[in-house]
This record gives sequence, structure tokens and C-alpha cells, in this order.
Amino acid sequence: MRPQKILLPLLGLFLIGGSLEWTLASNIKIGFVDIQRAVNECQAGKEAKKAIAKELEKYNRQFLEKQKELQAMRESLEKQAPMLNPDVRANKEKELQNKIREFQRWQEDVQNEVNQKTKEMERTISLGLQKVIQKLGEDEGYSLILDKNEMIVLFASKAIDLTDRVIKLHDMQKK
Repeated sequence: MRPQKILLPLLGLFLIGGSLEWTLASNIKIGFVDIQRAVNECQAGKEAKKAIAKELEKYNRQFLEKQKELQAMRESLEKQAPMLNPDVRANKEKELQNKIREFQRWQEDVQNEVNQKTKEMERTISLGLQKVIQKLGEDEGYSLILDKNEMIVLFASKAIDLTDRVIKLHDMQKK
């Protein structure tokens, strides 16, 4: 078989396939959402931030109290140190070091707890937003809605940014 006889049908398929792709591509509706911004700006996200801030305030008060307690112990030990016998002094220093380690562990535990609560709140809100995005996509005939933060979208026109609409729809659900 000669190359021209094979080439012509392949060229025809390519042209037909190419026009089919063009038709499909012209009907594709794409949008994107900045999920992180939506989590932070929706009403549920704002309420979650307030709750976390309130909790941090409580922990900050406890932190200051514990810090004052440790400072008082340290000052007391420094004043008494010259008058204490070496064994008693060593025991008091050890006790102070143990309290400092407890304080540091408590700080780490608090930080981990706050981080965990923040992540859980963000996850819960994000799941709600995903439901809104899915409904929006289905209702308005989107072929594809991307997450702007996943570093997949290298460029996107503001015209296809659905973030503000998703936030508004999500907030309307809560009313």
C-alpha cells in the first residue's frame, strides 16, 4: 500500500477529530474557587475565627498566670539560695526545672489543641463549601471547577472566579 493511501484517511480523521474537539471545547464551562479565601471569608469561617480567638484569649490568661508563678518561684529561690544548704537548694532548683518543663509541655499541648481545632473547623467549613460548589456546578452547567490554591491553576481570569458567589451561597444556607 502506498503512503498517500494511508495518509489521506488519517488526515481526514485528524480533521474530523480536530473539529470535534473544537466543538467540545467551545461548550466547556470552567470556573475556579479560592477555597482558602472562601473558608476565611464566609460567615462560618468568621465565627470559627472568633471562637478560636476567644479560646486563645483564655489560654493567654492562663499562660500569664503560670509565667508569673514560675517567675515568683525563681525569684524566691534566688533570694533564699545563699542561706539554703546545698541539698535543699538542689531540690528546689530541680523542682523549678520540673515546673518549667511542665509549663513548656502545657504550651505545646495548647498549641497542638488549637491547631487541631482550627484544622477541624476549616475541614468542616470546606466540606460545606464543596457541597455548595458541586450544586453550583451542576445547576449552572459547569464542566470543571478548580481550586485556585492547589497550584494547578497557573492563570485564571477574574471573570471565572466563583469564590464570592460560593461564599454568598454558603452563607445563605446558614440563614
